[in-house]
Amino acid sequence: MPAEDEASAEVAPGLVAIGRVLGPHALNGEMKVEPLTTQLEHFAAGRSFWIEGVSYEVESFRRQKGLVLLKLLGVASREDAEKLRGRVVSLPEEALEPLPEGEYYAYQIVGLEVYEQDGEHLGKVRELFPTGSNDVYVVDGPRGRILVPAIDDVIVDVDVAGGKMVVSLMDGMFPT
Repeated sequence: MPAEDEASAEVAPGLVAIGRVLGPHALNGEMKVEPLTTQLEHFAAGRSFWIEGVSYEVESFRRQKGLVLLKLLGVASREDAEKLRGRVVSLPEEALEPLPEGEYYAYQIVGLEVYEQDGEHLGKVRELFPTGSNDVYVVDGPRGRILVPAIDDVIVDVDVAGGKMVVSLMDGMFPT
C-alpha cells in the first residue's frame, strides 16, 4: 500500500510533486510551503528540486505548524518568493527512495483503473487519503464513488506499469 502521501499535483512527466508554495514568509526570501509528502528530508539543506522547470537548492528549512519554511539559494527577497506563490515543488522520480515490494507512492496509485476480480470495471482512482490505520482510495466510476480501503484483504493486485488495480470488495462497499 502507499508509503507516503504525495499529491498528484500537475507536474511534467517524470517529476513528482512534493510541495506547493503558499507564499513569502519573511523579507529575506523565505517562503511557506505546503508539503505534499511525509518525507520531509526532500526539503533538507543542500537538496535540490524543481519549481516550474527551474532547479533550486535548499539553503535552509524548518517546520512550522504543518508547513515547511524554505529558504532557497537565489530567492533573496520577499518579492522573489512572491513570484513563486502557487507553484508546485517537484523532484525527478529517480530521486525518490525505492520502496519495498508491495508499497507504492501515492502518485503511482492515483489514476489507476480499478477492476473487481470478476473483471467489472469500477472506475479510476481519483485521490487517496490517510485514515490513521490505512489509506483509502477514492474511485469514481459507473457505479458512482467507491471508497476502497488500502488493505491486503481488499487490494488483490496493483500493476503500476499496466495502469490497473484489481480489488475484492466486501459486501456493502458499493453505493446504493
